[in-house]
Amino acid sequence: MALSNSQYESIIKEYEQTRDRNRQLAGERRRQVYAAVPGYRELEESVGSLGALAARRILDGDETAKDRLKVRLAELSARRAALLAEAGFPSDYLDPLYSCPLCQDTGYVAGEDGLKEKCRCFRQRELSLRYAQSNIQDLIQRENFSTLSYEYYQGEDLQHFRAAVELSRSFTENFKEDYRNLFFYGTVGTGKSFLSGCIAHELLQAGFSVIYFSAAGFFERLARYAFDARNRDTLQDFYEDLFQCDLLILDDLGTEVTNSFVTSQLFACLNERALRRKSVIISTNLSLEELRDRYSDRIFSRITSSFSLCKLTGPDIRIYRRRLENNGG
Repeated sequence: MALSNSQYESIIKEYEQTRDRNRQLAGERRRQVYAAVPGYRELEESVGSLGALAARRILDGDETAKDRLKVRLAELSARRAALLAEAGFPSDYLDPLYSCPLCQDTGYVAGEDGLKEKCRCFRQRELSLRYAQSNIQDLIQRENFSTLSYEYYQGEDLQHFRAAVELSRSFTENFKEDYRNLFFYGTVGTGKSFLSGCIAHELLQAGFSVIYFSAAGFFERLARYAFDARNRDTLQDFYEDLFQCDLLILDDLGTEVTNSFVTSQLFACLNERALRRKSVIISTNLSLEELRDRYSDRIFSRITSSFSLCKLTGPDIRIYRRRLENNGG
């Protein structure tokens, strides 16, 4: 599904706004340093003067001017770093600021053939527009590792949650090198979707592409594309996005109406992503026994053999929170 002109323009405008914000912040930092560090501004200005002088000498035939320039620039750089450190500023405080260092907030990087190609961050913006992934943005704003709390768990439930958190952190930290899949299952409201959101947040911040669907929404979209001949091309594009994104999250498996179409599509998706070594996270309120009874033996075997299984138990945290809020706690 190619972007419309207006969608493409909206993405490009986002990049322009990001560059403007970062340039403004960089300017504020530079003014802050100039005011707080005597002599720093003069050192920076001397760099430009030095370069212009060296250029004239090189044109006049001075063959040693270039080497002397390198030495002098290194000395000035060291002096500026020392002044920043003495004033308590990080050494990279005045380095160029980029929200995405890979493409430097342009949306494009150089491919292996030397031609420009879309950066990972551009790819994620495309996915967000195509599949209305604003829900994942809402999810990761309120549910990420910085908001994680163990206060709602006790005893064995706490042990399960700690193990799940450790597994989730390991999954994100080793995502690039270690192909893994996660299967969160257990009782309602125990943190399964929360941990999926934590992982999504970390990976999006690291520049990986993530598609998030509720199971019901996922299969509804697949059916809409599959059973309408006019959407044949759209279905193929959808499959390619599903199979190629770095991480696919299916939340609340078991809430959809399960039939032969659902089971065949689920297995095809899991199988193709396994062949491409692309990770999947599934969360469900079903027990392993219910999973086995509800889906095909092939799906049950695939999940239990190639996913890290993580069981979460305990009271429904969402209900517990609401009670606390109603009681003024």
